[in-house]
Amino acid sequence: MTGTGEHVVRARERLTALLVEASTSALGAAGGHVAGVYLRSGTPGLLRLATLVGLPGPLFRPWWRLHVDRPFPVADAYRLGVRVVLPNATETVRRYPQFAAGLPFQFGSLYTPVPGASPAFGVLTVLRPATPDTVDEPPDPDLLCQIARRLGAGLRELVAEAGAAAVAWEGEPVCVRPPARRPQAVRTGRFTWDPATSAVRADDRLHALLGVAPEDFAGTGAALADAVAPADAPQVLAALHETAAGRPPQAPLRLRAGDGAPRLVELWPPPGAGPPSLVSGTVVDLGPAAPGDGAADLLPQGVFCLDRAGLVRYANRATARLAGRTVAELLGRPVWEAMPWLSEPAYDDHWRGALLGPDPVHFQIRHEGAGESGWLALSLHPGPDLVTCTVVPANRLDPPVHLPRPPEPGTGSGPGQGGGPSMAPLYRPIALAIALTDAVTARQVSAVVTQELLPAFGGRRLAIYLLQDRHLYLAWENGFPPGFLAPFEGVGLDARIPGVETLTTGRPLFFESMRKLADTYPGLALDADRGARAFLPLIASGRPVGSCILGFDDERRFSTEERTVLMALAGLIAHAMEKAQRYDTEAALARGLQQALLPRRLSAHPWVETAGRYLPGTQGMDVGGDWYDVVEAGDGLALVIGDVQGHGVQAAATMGQLRSAVRAFALGDWPPDEVMSGTNRLLIDLDPGQFASCCYLRLDPATGSARVARAGHLPPLLRAPDGRTDVLQLAGGVVLGVDPRARYPVTELELTPGTILALYTDGLVERPGADIDDGISALRVALGSAGAVPGRRRGRYLAGVADRLTAMARHATDRPDDVALLLATRRPPHQGAADQPRAPY
Repeated sequence: MTGTGEHVVRARERLTALLVEASTSALGAAGGHVAGVYLRSGTPGLLRLATLVGLPGPLFRPWWRLHVDRPFPVADAYRLGVRVVLPNATETVRRYPQFAAGLPFQFGSLYTPVPGASPAFGVLTVLRPATPDTVDEPPDPDLLCQIARRLGAGLRELVAEAGAAAVAWEGEPVCVRPPARRPQAVRTGRFTWDPATSAVRADDRLHALLGVAPEDFAGTGAALADAVAPADAPQVLAALHETAAGRPPQAPLRLRAGDGAPRLVELWPPPGAGPPSLVSGTVVDLGPAAPGDGAADLLPQGVFCLDRAGLVRYANRATARLAGRTVAELLGRPVWEAMPWLSEPAYDDHWRGALLGPDPVHFQIRHEGAGESGWLALSLHPGPDLVTCTVVPANRLDPPVHLPRPPEPGTGSGPGQGGGPSMAPLYRPIALAIALTDAVTARQVSAVVTQELLPAFGGRRLAIYLLQDRHLYLAWENGFPPGFLAPFEGVGLDARIPGVETLTTGRPLFFESMRKLADTYPGLALDADRGARAFLPLIASGRPVGSCILGFDDERRFSTEERTVLMALAGLIAHAMEKAQRYDTEAALARGLQQALLPRRLSAHPWVETAGRYLPGTQGMDVGGDWYDVVEAGDGLALVIGDVQGHGVQAAATMGQLRSAVRAFALGDWPPDEVMSGTNRLLIDLDPGQFASCCYLRLDPATGSARVARAGHLPPLLRAPDGRTDVLQLAGGVVLGVDPRARYPVTELELTPGTILALYTDGLVERPGADIDDGISALRVALGSAGAVPGRRRGRYLAGVADRLTAMARHATDRPDDVALLLATRRPPHQGAADQPRAPY
């Protein structure tokens, strides 16, 4: 290994040690059960989870990477440099609904930035048991800050020695088992072994476990191996040497003490790779209560225990029979490896709930060894160090209980067994969050909620009210009897009805039956005699937005998990509705601005007929920066079309400025190249970073001669009187707004009588996933089949052609961009004034 390589390895070892020490210290300081550190990565704006203490890493893979702009507490702590305290699920839902939707469990959390250079190095994170609403601060919050500052100081030293890259984290997190909180007496002991000298240093608990006094212990690797497992001493020694070389056993060694009692030996290699150094180890003596020898083997149901890293630490014989393995084969293995039938993604949220929440978790799984029913009933009981699990065929439950089952493959998330809809298993919040990102109007948001939220909970009715001028107005309804909600339209915030009170108090209201709803609100009109209702406040960033009503046909109980998820979903809906209201306001402003800026009438000339069309897009902000114009220029006409980058008010405003500039230059009869150059410099001065394409044509109606300049715009089409249509490959310059020294060459052409010139923007010819050249070819064919220009009394012929060319775009429900089209044709100057065309508009 080169010196540089050794330097990198040592820096990585030191970084890992700093992170693990800070994470484990934070657990004790905050009374938490999970801790970790997010660090900057080599990708700008991306944080990576570097260490995770107290949780199985693969089970939390979706949270390994996090962008600093995401609405998550880790991102806020890092970006703003402030500590974020979330004492419980209620506060988490209120402030970070997307985060709460992904982890809808009863826990509190703390996020402390790790100070360093600007920005911070990362964020120290602790998940801990939830505290009541009245408790705002965790125990000893300053201790966490001290730990974060100590970590930051260590990272600064590492940067000074090895450079900034030494503290940028890439790849997977280092997952560490937390120290046990309960005294383990003599059942667990720790040691370190030095391969260079074979010296062993054991703690007092290990001496007691082995029954050897410190003065009688030889203190070598061989002596340790013989004391731990006399019959397997060579295996222990070999594992020690392999671990020192960086190749630790895949799972704890399952061994037998001299008296036959089972023991587990777990070994940790030195951090990183390189020459042998100290090896750490733990010996666990399962003792007389060991699996296979204890009273739990007399129970008919399976019983097993997991530590917080997901390893099986105990299993009775019934569990082994269900798993199709021996007890020894189960111990020390990750539960998802020991019992693969528990590793379906549908069960992940149940495991996360048991590891993060305080309450038991019950669910059912399909398993071929479950007997006649085909289902096993699992109950997970969380503890500070272990999760105790019981498993039994579902048809043997006594008394019978109804546990939520995951959806059958291909059936989605329908109702659960007997007791109401399942959480299935809480994956709908993520689906709703993803779907809401594409919803930009209140109607689209409501439709998404109907499609994603109602099926997840088995609901049949939905009503969304939005707040305006201290009154609630119905924005969407689904499933209620016709006219039932009409009396509640425009109700004030002083009304004592659940839809108002959930918003004014900021707390959800759940009614497991219509009778309970009627008892709480006497005289309230009800839409059904049977069912259940949930009233959710829609609050975004502390501001009231409205309320949401969910209706269920049958009576049902709302579990703690369901209430948490529904509140998280309400937060997502509130943010989406707030965004939709801003969109509606901006869209109305942009539409009004654009209508005011587009020409109401095109400049007319006796020998030239023109027609223009504009269609807004149908996705997102549906007002863009496309424009067209016809301007008197000296004794001729100027025809112009352009497309400003982007959509919304900014694009419309920029379009208006450019149209005014081009019109001013045209009225001054500037040459086409100077018009383009002047407009280019103006755009750079007005809005650096904004750009636009443009095509400008100066036409002499008497002779038909034309001079054209093009700035990154699509080539015009020219249709001859015989129907032949060509794409004019004209010379051009770069788009406007990029290069202040850009030049725009001029091309001369002739517009003969009866020839149609077509100028257009990319919204007319571009489709997602298709080549734009194919779109231009299709437009050329459509223009060629438009028919000859009438010689006399043409009336609105060109307007009809424009309608035909835009018909497909006009009727498309999915029009991602706006469309502009400008057509022009010329008639011979000798035709009489009576045949002069009328300007279309």
